[in-house]
Amino acid sequence: MGRFGLTAGPRAEAAQSAVLAPERWLVHRVLERMRRPPVGIRLWNGEEVAVGEGAAVARVVLRDRGALYRLLLDPEFQFGELYSDGRIEVEGDLVALLEEVNRRQLSGGATDGRPTAGLRRGPLNTLSRARANARHHYDIGNAFYRLWLDEAMAYTCAYFPREGLSLEDAQAAKMELVCRKMRLSAGERVVEAGCGWGGLALYMARRYGVRVKAFNVSREQVAFARERAAAEGLSGQVEFIEDDYRNIAGRFDAFVSVGMLEHVGRRHYGELGAVIDRCLSPSGRGLIHTIGRHRPMPVDAWTRARIFPGAYAPSLGEMAGIFEPSGLVVLDVENLRLHYAATLRHWLARFEDSRERVRAMFDERFVRMWRLYLSASIAAFTTGWLQLFQVTFGRVTDNGVPMTREHLYR
Repeated sequence: MGRFGLTAGPRAEAAQSAVLAPERWLVHRVLERMRRPPVGIRLWNGEEVAVGEGAAVARVVLRDRGALYRLLLDPEFQFGELYSDGRIEVEGDLVALLEEVNRRQLSGGATDGRPTAGLRRGPLNTLSRARANARHHYDIGNAFYRLWLDEAMAYTCAYFPREGLSLEDAQAAKMELVCRKMRLSAGERVVEAGCGWGGLALYMARRYGVRVKAFNVSREQVAFARERAAAEGLSGQVEFIEDDYRNIAGRFDAFVSVGMLEHVGRRHYGELGAVIDRCLSPSGRGLIHTIGRHRPMPVDAWTRARIFPGAYAPSLGEMAGIFEPSGLVVLDVENLRLHYAATLRHWLARFEDSRERVRAMFDERFVRMWRLYLSASIAAFTTGWLQLFQVTFGRVTDNGVPMTREHLYR
């Protein structure tokens, strides 16, 4: 309706949809800043713009003029927001589009362009903030995660020692690999920092006969894990504790953390190292499994705001801040980057199969937001933007370490 209740005429509609010459130039600038990827852009009036060579892997559709200006002002954050709101559509392969953008950024030596002061400091994840961050991501409902995770509810990188493994088998293979790397023996005491829904703790108890204390600040995850332990008759071997890793007490033969370091924050690595030092026995050893980087850089603003508040993925050099001040030494490092890409492909396929149920639980914006998160994660691992480190460590004076890796594979 017009100002006086009249319908706008064809000329007014044409004026509103027309693309101005400066706006065409701005679209070209966007593509140039992306280093000319093979991507087309369709504007709100149907006009097409492309600058890359070769066939386009996807087409980005801008639904309105405001979407273009928001994208120009803050591309890192606004692409995710506009896609979630449906003001940007992607026709074609979303993962391939994001891979092309990542490759060009990496080949150009680009960072995400944010001030380095924030990188030097990193997120401050206090006890209260750590709990709030967990509620934001993990306490949105176990029913949601059941739709697309494996039967054990493992929400970390799986391990694919051979092609064709199901997600369930690959997650079991990951847990077995972790146990072998820690050289577990029956009767030993293990502490787990950040246990998720309890799959690894229960596997260690069931398969290796160890006693486990598992810490987690997510109320929903702990309640779920306790129910599983009771159902399997393992409550006497595994204790799930709703508390922060900083409050771990007691002495243990092994320390393990799978998928928690990303939530610790670089400023707290010294605290984590001190916790490990005080809780490990003289011959104790441990493993940290974490998303990482090939060099220091912060997590992008959209992911931190909408998916993982307080998150930080460290480089190997930054992880040294956990071990060196506490007299711990790195024994081995394995990079499972491509295994995480394979894991995420399984998750994304299952998520898409369940998207109508997810929409009924939440809304369309939530579906689009999580589709983008899972797709962007695949692209980040396939292009090397993200890494996946498994780091084993022990006391600097311990001579009981294996001479070879034979125990991992026999």
